[in-house]
Amino acid sequence: QVQLVEYGGGLVHVGDSLRVSCEASGPLFYRMAWFRQAPGNEREFVAAIGRSGGATWYGDSFEGRFFISREHLKNTVYLQMNNLKPDDTALYYCAVSNNMVAFLSTSTYDYWGQGTQVTVSS
Repeated sequence: QVQLVEYGGGLVHVGDSLRVSCEASGPLFYRMAWFRQAPGNEREFVAAIGRSGGATWYGDSFEGRFFISREHLKNTVYLQMNNLKPDDTALYYCAVSNNMVAFLSTSTYDYWGQGTQVTVSS
């Protein structure tokens, strides 16, 4: 049984930085990703990273402010979030996939964590 556990969410203020992390059990997955979901919104792709950590992909709104990284050849992934804004308030989910082509859609991910709440206060 594959399990994913996210860590590091919390309450921060506008302009702060925060790093969330995720560990997944089981075999090494090709791709690990972060999504987020705010109340009333669909789950939104944030970023993904390949197995060795060399390849990364970002949603349009996040590149340059959010940074994804991964422990080399491990199922441990981080999301560094800088200059946080109230609109970044959401439940942040970690997901894993062995799909080597698609990465934007939630349907391409095999396992999910329970999410970690990030709240940005103004």
